[in-house]
Amino acid sequence: MKLSHFNFNLPAELLAEFPAENRDEARLMVVNRKTQTIEHKLFKDILDYFEEGDVMVLNNTKVFPARLYGNKEKTGARIEVFLLRELNAEQRLWDVLVDPARKIRIGNKLYFGDDDSLVAEVIDNTTSRGRTLRFLYDGSYEEFRAKLLELGETPIPKYINRAVTPEDAERYQTIYAKEEGAVAAPTAGLHFSKHLMKRLEIKGVNFAEITLHVGLGTFNPVEVEDLSKHKMDSEELRITEEACEVVNRAKSNKKKVCAIGTTTMRAMESSVSSAKTLNPYEGWTNKFIFPPYDFSVADCMVTNFHTPKSTLLMMISAFCGHDLMKKAYEEAVKEKYKFYSYGDAMLIL
Repeated sequence: MKLSHFNFNLPAELLAEFPAENRDEARLMVVNRKTQTIEHKLFKDILDYFEEGDVMVLNNTKVFPARLYGNKEKTGARIEVFLLRELNAEQRLWDVLVDPARKIRIGNKLYFGDDDSLVAEVIDNTTSRGRTLRFLYDGSYEEFRAKLLELGETPIPKYINRAVTPEDAERYQTIYAKEEGAVAAPTAGLHFSKHLMKRLEIKGVNFAEITLHVGLGTFNPVEVEDLSKHKMDSEELRITEEACEVVNRAKSNKKKVCAIGTTTMRAMESSVSSAKTLNPYEGWTNKFIFPPYDFSVADCMVTNFHTPKSTLLMMISAFCGHDLMKKAYEEAVKEKYKFYSYGDAMLIL
């Protein structure tokens, strides 16, 4: 399959600028691969599709406030700095993106906060927009991290064309987020409310948690027609022994294993045995899933509606079957489902 197979016309008004008022009341499209049918539900109706002993696998990564605004020394130009990953805690080195990048060169200093209480020096160029910063801060490491949290802003995606609101800090985070390190939310999980999870638990559905720290690479556009030439950025991944036991027990008992989101699916597919069981893992993954692909672990998944030509859409095509995916997306546009991070959801059975 080629890049052009993943293009479609997405009307601008279908972009969700705000989430559903109640997490579990977004719309849910249920796509059945066996019967090739499509149903329209609310997210809380997901309860009806799972039985006792089934497992939902969740990505428990937590988004940190990765977007900072600073001023360049001398000129005072306003610069956006997007924290990607910490390179060295002791030296306070971070891998970042800067905007506008043309103004930022090695040796420049950036000042953050009304009182310039945080300063960073540019020590390397990594990509056209990428830089390595060394933060200069007198306090302890804990105080430095607290300062980043104080000055940082919730990194809602750029395509949401509005100012960040205080509500975003809570709403752009899954209710089961624990392990800080993501610069974007694993958005399929945003639809779960505490009440819905309690009801699933009462029904006997089990949960397994893995951690994949979502980076911006997930959203990098694919720019090559031949998909095999696209390179994914690496993202940090941890799968515990405990999560493997829950998932593998369900598989051996012929129960459903449902990946909540594309990040969870990628994480699991990054660490499977030849017997198609899940293995513990700690490290990084740059796995790129596109058709044709034989999935090993999950037999159903929950996902949001994705952008044309995105790696996320390619995974959905591989899991759903390309023709059924296209039919579902045509239906989503016709029925005015909301797309992207704060949008509606799809359950693929």
